[in-house]
Amino acid sequence: MADYLVLTLDVNDLDRQAAFWSAALGYEVSGGVAQYRALSDPAGRSPKLLLQTVAEPKAAKNRLHLDLHVPDVEAEAARLEGLGAVRVGRSDEFGISWIVMNDPEGNEFCVVPS
Repeated sequence: MADYLVLTLDVNDLDRQAAFWSAALGYEVSGGVAQYRALSDPAGRSPKLLLQTVAEPKAAKNRLHLDLHVPDVEAEAARLEGLGAVRVGRSDEFGISWIVMNDPEGNEFCVVPS
């Protein structure tokens, strides 16, 4: 069994993505070296997010994406747009409606009601 979970996201612009995801998640940049930046939940409750610089651009749909569960989906989507995210669409399944978004580099994530 793992001691803890770290999610790793490939990025092209490390500083821009670190700024976006730390603001989006309320995380802090907790370290970094060379092509890596570690982002951590200051309360220590949620998994760390490790950003890793890669040379190639994103080419297809992510096989893993983040779902941000929030009390007000529309307000959070608007806040994330102000940080540089883009709305892709809305999905509805099983009586739940959420917003699909892209981060500044096109990585998909969803804003879902808590």
